[in-house]
Parts: sequence; structure tokens; C-alpha cells
Amino acid sequence: MSLNSHVDELKRKHQNLSEQVEAAQRAPGSNDFEIADMKKQKLRLKEEIERLSS
Repeated sequence: MSLNSHVDELKRKHQNLSEQVEAAQRAPGSNDFEIADMKKQKLRLKEEIERLSS
């Protein structure tokens, strides 16, 4: 897998997590711990994307 395709895949995962977080925040009775975990995953992906892009 090339570096560019790996970064693209990470970006897709980050976008999917963003959508999941937004949906979970809108849903009544959402689990705050699950939302926090998804946000941490998003941050790790973002940091990895930035590290590979520089």
C-alpha cells in the first residue's frame, strides 16, 4: 500500500468516525463514554494523518 493510499484510508476512517460522533450526540440516551472513545480515536487518526503528511 502506498503512503498516499494509506493516508486516504485514514482520512476515510476519520470522516466515518466524525459522522458516528455527530449521530451519537444527536441520539437521545447516548453513551458519553462511547462518544469520548470515538473522539479519542478520531484524534489518534488525525495525528497519524498529520505525521504521515509532513
